[in-house]
Amino acid sequence: MPNPTTAKRKSERELVVTRTFDAPAHIVFEAWTRSELFKLWWPPKSMGMHLRSCEMDVRVGGGYRLEFGHDAANTMAFFGKYTEVTPPSRLVWTNDESADGPVTTVTFEEKDGKTLVVLHELYPSNDALDANIGAADGLTEQFGQLDDLLATLGASA
Repeated sequence: MPNPTTAKRKSERELVVTRTFDAPAHIVFEAWTRSELFKLWWPPKSMGMHLRSCEMDVRVGGGYRLEFGHDAANTMAFFGKYTEVTPPSRLVWTNDESADGPVTTVTFEEKDGKTLVVLHELYPSNDALDANIGAADGLTEQFGQLDDLLATLGASA
């Protein structure tokens, strides 16, 4: 794999996922903040997850709600608030669907037309991270899907 995603547990409560993308930071940032782009790469395809709705009000105090499921009767929602939005370099949001949800910080650092993305999740406890550590595998796939999307956006950038 020429551009691997790395996922490391940094402490009892912290998970850090990194990947460098072959696209400028403003385009990568848009893929994280525009719902029509986000929904194209966020659901891990191998898990058969379908993103039924994607609402994103990307501003400080704004919220997001992602609803997954095969049909309306069997859905799972992820939601929270944006606490920091600094285009095109930083996003911070809460994960409010559970008391064990982390605070997620994503930074976008551009160098020579490529963007290093660092996703940092800070969980409220060691047990909360232990219960969610499998999400790192999904993020690896998701970042690969983002890479594929960015390759298609490059032509129009």
